[in-house]
Amino acid sequence: MIKTLLVDDEALIRAGLRFILESAPDVEVVGEAEDGKQAVDAVHRLGPDVVLMDVRMPRYDGLAATGAIRRLARAPAVIILTTFDSDEHVFTALEAGACGFLLKDTSPHDLIRAIRLAHGGDSMLSPQVTRRLIHRLTTDQPIRRRRDALARLEALTGREREVLIEVGLGRSNSEIAALLNMSEATVKSHLSHLFDKLAVTNRVQVAIAAYRAGLVD
Repeated sequence: MIKTLLVDDEALIRAGLRFILESAPDVEVVGEAEDGKQAVDAVHRLGPDVVLMDVRMPRYDGLAATGAIRRLARAPAVIILTTFDSDEHVFTALEAGACGFLLKDTSPHDLIRAIRLAHGGDSMLSPQVTRRLIHRLTTDQPIRRRRDALARLEALTGREREVLIEVGLGRSNSEIAALLNMSEATVKSHLSHLFDKLAVTNRVQVAIAAYRAGLVD
C-alpha cells in the first residue's frame, strides 16, 4: 500500500481527495493536516510514502513545508496540488524538492497515477504547469546563470549527460533505455549518479538542470 498524507486547509477538499484516493486498491490515506506545520509533524509521526500538499495555507505554507519535509533523512515524495491562477510558486516548489505539481482540476485517474509515479521515484506535472516551467526556464535567462548551470555539469560523464538530456525531455526510464541502448537498471544507476553529482533529490530537479544549462529547448 502507498501510504499518503493529505495537506489542505479546507476540510471539504481533504474529504474529496480521500474519497478519490481510497477508491484505488493500492493507496491508503494515513492522515490529514490543515497547514504546513501539522504536515511536518504528521510526516514524523505517520511516515507516509507520498504527501499531497496544498500551497496557500495559514501559519506555515506548502512551500516551506515541502522544503522541510524533503530535508528529512527518510523524506516522502511531495506532490503539490493547487489552483493554477492563484499560485506563482511552481518553480520554487520544484526546487524545494517536490516531484510533481498538479492542478486541483486534475482528473481522479491522473491524481492516482501521480501518486503511483511519485512512489516509484518518478514525477508528473500538469501540461499547463509544464508549459509554464519551460517558459520560465527558457526566457529572460541571464548568460551568467546559464554559464553557472553548465559548470554544474562538468563532473558528469558523457553517458550521464545523455541521460540528463533525455530526462529533461520528459522521457521515462524505459524510453531512455530504448533510445540509448541500455538496460533500465543502467538508466537508474546513471540517475542515481546524477542525483549525487547535482545535489538533487528527484528527476524534476535533474530536468531543471538540463533546461538551465540550455541543453533542452
